[in-house]
Amino acid sequence: MTEITLLLAIGSGIILLLFLILKLKIQAFLALLISAIWVGLVAGMSPTNIINSISSGMGSTLGFVATVVGLGALFGAILESSGGSQVISNYLLKKFGEHNAPWAMVLAGFVIAIPVFFDVAFIILVPVIYALQKSTGKSLLLYGLPLLAGLAITHSFIPPTPGPVAVAEIIEANLGMVILAGFLAGIPCAIFGGPVFARWISKRIHVEVPTYIEINEEANKFPPLSTVFIIIFFPILLILANTFLSSPLFSEVEVPTSLTSTLDLVGHPFGALILANLLAWYFLGIRQGFTQDELLKISGKSLAPAGIIILLTGAGGAFKQVLIDTGIGNMIASSIGSSTSSILLFAFAISGAVRILQGSATVAMITSAGVVAPLLAATSGSFFNALAVIAIASGATLMSHVNDSGFWLVNRYFGLTEKETLKSWTVMTSIIALTGLLSTLLLQFLFT
Repeated sequence: MTEITLLLAIGSGIILLLFLILKLKIQAFLALLISAIWVGLVAGMSPTNIINSISSGMGSTLGFVATVVGLGALFGAILESSGGSQVISNYLLKKFGEHNAPWAMVLAGFVIAIPVFFDVAFIILVPVIYALQKSTGKSLLLYGLPLLAGLAITHSFIPPTPGPVAVAEIIEANLGMVILAGFLAGIPCAIFGGPVFARWISKRIHVEVPTYIEINEEANKFPPLSTVFIIIFFPILLILANTFLSSPLFSEVEVPTSLTSTLDLVGHPFGALILANLLAWYFLGIRQGFTQDELLKISGKSLAPAGIIILLTGAGGAFKQVLIDTGIGNMIASSIGSSTSSILLFAFAISGAVRILQGSATVAMITSAGVVAPLLAATSGSFFNALAVIAIASGATLMSHVNDSGFWLVNRYFGLTEKETLKSWTVMTSIIALTGLLSTLLLQFLFT
């Protein structure tokens, strides 16, 4: 099979994918499967082998992702319904004070988006920034952009949110290392994309609370702050503990077998999230006065958006497997060379291009993960693979504009014109993306 044939297969496959999504408005799940079949046919695979590759890719990916995304959705729904998100934001505002409110908002977004989907967390917290704008008279962007920066970074960089979980599974990255890399790369992104940029742009675009927005100021019975923090960070700490204990750092340390066995269970994302869900169900649900029927309804409702993400991720795994089985991955690897920096730049570029063209960060991450996965086969589970996840996530954050639902969410809730949204939200996502890439390259230089 010639390189020209393989290049034609991958090039036409990505063009077909974008055409199906952008022009024909076909759901990304179906579009990915159609594109995978097309790539296989153009590359010369037999129909039987194409179907086997799709089945294998779907199965191997979903075995992990479906469980983690489902558990994460259940966890986030209870946190949202209990008022836990508001507790965190109110505490941070009180601690930081009104003058440092932008820093409080970026931190609130960074923490709350760990268990809660981006758009849900934004809608929950937007009344806080409305109240700040009304009390200070300053531009809504001063408080809104830092919140959005924190939400966007955690949503794309740090598991158990669906995007990085899906990419980590497709390219075989250790989830604990992805969490660590996401935090390290996310901090400078949050600083420059959040408060630093917000202070600059808010002096140039003054926005007040839109007149068509109704603010609900009714008091709610909120759970204790300490309980919320413990329940949010509990699964992350378990996963990180298991990762570090299994790393070369402890290779020469005698660790009791009982401890390693226990952490193998509770420190795995499955075990950690199951425990977190049980804690949330009781302390944020039953103890807060929710009935069992109410909690069942909340949980059931949360699985609808999770189902879409799970299917989309499975289709991304199928697309990846076809690329591997055709040999396209080996061809790309040989063409870009063995330089690790080249792989990270390639991962960022392919993810950013798909993001700009079709809008969805999740589709961009999953598509680019499928293309990049064959390049990382020899480094499975390493810290470099975790950095590749962040490079892909950074590209998928790049330049959100009119084809992205997030663009219109911000446009509507902030009462901006399209031009103002491009100057604020779009520039902010680009700052996050480029800072994320630079941070990833720096971490690669320091630790790999």
